[in-house]
Amino acid sequence: MAKDHDFTVATLGEAKIESPVTYSRVQGDLIANYVRDNEYILSEIEAEPGRDPEPYEIRHLLQKAGPRERIYFAPNHVHAAIVTCGGLCPGLNDVIRAVTRCLWYRYGVRRITGVRFGYQGLLPEKNIPTMELNPDVVDDIHKIGGTVLGSSRGGGKQTEDIVDTLQRLNVNMLFTIGGDGTQKGALAIADEVERRGLRISVVGVPKTIDNDLAFIQRSFGFETAVAEATGAVASAHSEAHSAINGIGLVKLMGRDSGFIAAHTALASHDANFVLVPEVPFDLDGPSGFFACLKARLERRNHAVIIVAEGAGQELLDVEARTDASGNRKLGDIGVYLKDRIVGHFDEIGMEINLKYIDPSYIIRSAVAAPTDSLYCSRLGNNAAHAAMAGKTRIVISQVNNVFVHIPISMTVRERNRIDPESSLWRDVIEATHQPLIMKNGG
Repeated sequence: MAKDHDFTVATLGEAKIESPVTYSRVQGDLIANYVRDNEYILSEIEAEPGRDPEPYEIRHLLQKAGPRERIYFAPNHVHAAIVTCGGLCPGLNDVIRAVTRCLWYRYGVRRITGVRFGYQGLLPEKNIPTMELNPDVVDDIHKIGGTVLGSSRGGGKQTEDIVDTLQRLNVNMLFTIGGDGTQKGALAIADEVERRGLRISVVGVPKTIDNDLAFIQRSFGFETAVAEATGAVASAHSEAHSAINGIGLVKLMGRDSGFIAAHTALASHDANFVLVPEVPFDLDGPSGFFACLKARLERRNHAVIIVAEGAGQELLDVEARTDASGNRKLGDIGVYLKDRIVGHFDEIGMEINLKYIDPSYIIRSAVAAPTDSLYCSRLGNNAAHAAMAGKTRIVISQVNNVFVHIPISMTVRERNRIDPESSLWRDVIEATHQPLIMKNGG
């Protein structure tokens, strides 16, 4: 158990109002139960026989999410706002729908506002109108991709202006649907709210198609992304297999983490090389990627390569810059690799036929698969329950198959990354038969 983990959940105050959501306090009566604030789970499940665990402190445990018997906000006094930020991801509309419907039908909340185009929709100088949300508006939005609220990057650092707007709108509940930058902005908003002595609950639903936020074991949209990416890899394989020394090169999302690339390789069974940010590689030299690719072509006459967008950045001469969300701007490893492969085989006089596929925006804008849609519904419901109970500065996550509250500060302090020594990467190596390492010695 890591001693530096503090999962303490912040609240706006004591929950004194009887919830309109009717559940049971009794086990075994076949009626769904309320969740108590003193229900927790372990964040880590690894164990070593013969080693006694140290006593658990509350701050080391994850609080279960779900409806509380008593809530903080009187439903008829609630004005909730929902905002989606950053790049598109399958499932955004599903989360909007779930939050709206849970607030409306379970709690009787009638003032739900959709903030248009991310945090920029809360900036006075943008003058972007809001959108009223109710069941009639959201009932069918899960059937389309993207976000009905629109999205944008940036704006989250103008914290004082954002909180000014929340005050003017009399918002007392803000749902932030977005990734690392969005949740860092949400934390800053919560800080400013506290500094002003306001009672505004800030609850996040973490959106990262790369599946790379800390303590978020599965981010919504990830399974849809893998399913869509698998189709692109299948197309690349068909192209490669049908040509003389055919090469199919597919670039997938994954700025800092190669989870989509790794899972797609395992799902498709068509990839021969997977290049991810966590595992460095050389292009030239006897143990480099080009030598391994040449050997594969000589042996099987075709090859399929999956490369994550953040892989091999050290090979590119890229100026250090960041985008509006604060993310490091990447060089285009897909185009770079395509050009270098073509140039290398031209140089050694070996005929190849390379097809390059970048399905990134097709994947991001896809409608959520049923598994993701279901997951989004549960995330959204638990976000609504948390906010009504006065929880704040948290995101909703699922850990060890249990929905929990996690402080935003814990999720944004580091990124999940593939461990090259893990079973996941071992399975990728076994599926692709690529070398354990494509680096030259010395």
